[in-house]
Amino acid sequence: MSRVLFPHEQMRPIQKEIIALISEQVDRGEDAIIHAPTGLGKTAASIAPTLIHALDQGKTIYFLTSKNTQHKIAIDTLKVVRDKFNIAIKGTDIVGKKWMCIQPGVSLLANNEFNEYCRTLREDKKCEFYERVKEGEKLSPDTQVALKELDHLSPVTVEQIVSVGQEQKLCPYELGMLLAAKSQVIVTDYYYLFHPKIRETFFKKNGKNLSDAVIIIDEGHNLPYRIKDLASATLSTTFLKRAATEAKKFEYQNMVDIFEKLAQKLEGLISPEEEEVHIALEKFMGQVQEIADYQDLIQECQRIGDLVREEQKISSIGIVGEFLDTWLGSDDGFTRIISRKKGAAQDVVTISYRCLDPSIISKEVIDTAYATILMSGTLTPTKMYAALLGFPDETPQKEFPSPFPPENRLNLIVAKTSTKFTARSTTQYRDIAKICGDIINATPGNSIIFFPSYKMKEDVYQYMAGIEKTVFQESPGMSREEKDEMIEKFKSYKNSGATLLAVVSGSFGEGIDLPGDELKTVVVVGLPLSRPDLETNALIDYYDQKFKNGWNYGYVYPAFNKVIQNAGRCIRSETDKGVIVFLDERYTLPRYYHCFPESWKIKVSVNQYKEKIERFFGGQAKQQTLFGN
Repeated sequence: MSRVLFPHEQMRPIQKEIIALISEQVDRGEDAIIHAPTGLGKTAASIAPTLIHALDQGKTIYFLTSKNTQHKIAIDTLKVVRDKFNIAIKGTDIVGKKWMCIQPGVSLLANNEFNEYCRTLREDKKCEFYERVKEGEKLSPDTQVALKELDHLSPVTVEQIVSVGQEQKLCPYELGMLLAAKSQVIVTDYYYLFHPKIRETFFKKNGKNLSDAVIIIDEGHNLPYRIKDLASATLSTTFLKRAATEAKKFEYQNMVDIFEKLAQKLEGLISPEEEEVHIALEKFMGQVQEIADYQDLIQECQRIGDLVREEQKISSIGIVGEFLDTWLGSDDGFTRIISRKKGAAQDVVTISYRCLDPSIISKEVIDTAYATILMSGTLTPTKMYAALLGFPDETPQKEFPSPFPPENRLNLIVAKTSTKFTARSTTQYRDIAKICGDIINATPGNSIIFFPSYKMKEDVYQYMAGIEKTVFQESPGMSREEKDEMIEKFKSYKNSGATLLAVVSGSFGEGIDLPGDELKTVVVVGLPLSRPDLETNALIDYYDQKFKNGWNYGYVYPAFNKVIQNAGRCIRSETDKGVIVFLDERYTLPRYYHCFPESWKIKVSVNQYKEKIERFFGGQAKQQTLFGN
């Protein structure tokens, strides 16, 4: 094993294996795919062997993660290494430009709206913070002072960069880019490297090359879906009407007529009885062409959008132009769908250009980078992620078992109910509520119950009225502050016990850390399979053609990875002790049961689940009657 800069005193045996694998692959300038359960210390085990290449060979580490908590952990790890080995490490934390911006009100903008607003301000020299960064071609004295202060703190968090930017009235994003140019480690989000246009700008600003990049992708199970979203686009009748209103406000009457007619054309592309249908590129283009020349309309929307953004932060007209331009993209690896959603006053029709194949974007990055390490605690089967992202065939794929004592974990399928659509009923909801109540009652501390949807959560909760423990409920669209506040309150009940009702794909499904004394039980209600809509079917068909495994790759595995991710909230260290319950009879079917890790040694129960949980916890739970007899 090459020399490594490990931040801690003790190295777990599995960490040694991970470090050895990464060290060997990066020495060769090659890639690796690593599944390692949560709590193993993957951040330290990935930074330790790669940091040598950054310091000795002029490579740059890009630690990519979508979780804000993981940004801080990565920077803190670098600081520990700096202090332990007494070496200078330049590290910079960069998040989305919008979240670094100190212009008032920008947090309320959608990302594409912010990007256009920012671009217009800069081009028109109306952003004082951006203008103060330089004096001519040279950095301003204030910028030099700010960089010196941040350099002294390095590795720096994004909060430190924003704070100094506010003090000096300088653009924090530009400060971050200047710091990144001299950094050996950059902690940032996926899209800085996997969004083609953003990547081009990113490397141009920091003066680095992708060929010198050692990329560490944390929580890599998210990457295929993030890339697909980045490469997709939608346009609705609601948005076209918003663009028409904007055109009227700024007295572009000819555009008002165009947008109103375009909304009517969109309405006519799907019948009132249909929910969704596939649509060809040419069919939509033809409808637009009947109103105005397609290319001329794109240019006019972009031109007016720029003018509008001089008066206000966003332009709906400019965004319409972006969609029309994106619609011209290739059909290979994409699907085009038009859908109708019934509304109280009026239906909303939406046309979508959806990416099916993330490798269209990711393969180029992986092939060009010096080395790419994909890692997660939910990266099974690894061969699926290798295929979806376009890793070379020879890339080693390693699945590490959990090092935590198996006797500290009870994995239990309660095969008594189902959330299958055809099985849903009042009786089913009552049964689910009764079982969840029994499990909460048998748990000596906090529990989280994950539901497949907000509606299912509400349908079941109405029959949980007799529950005596404090109940917290996730709601749609929670802000980061609301989420953090709820988790802190939830933690405070660790002795008396509370339950959090959450949603599989919501705010609490991943990205929260609750030590064993703060969370004792996790229940996953149902199997969160995607609605078999046109996009899902297109995905299955596409993966069948490309990988001969469409049903699993496009339907089963994505759902199961959410389940495994939810389950991972419970056991986070060697001393944690907890119960994970999978509440749906379908989990016992071979097509789903084989998706569980073999090492989990799952037990199945129909009626004795409460007794099993009480025995596991040694009778610690207070006996409460939650639902009567």
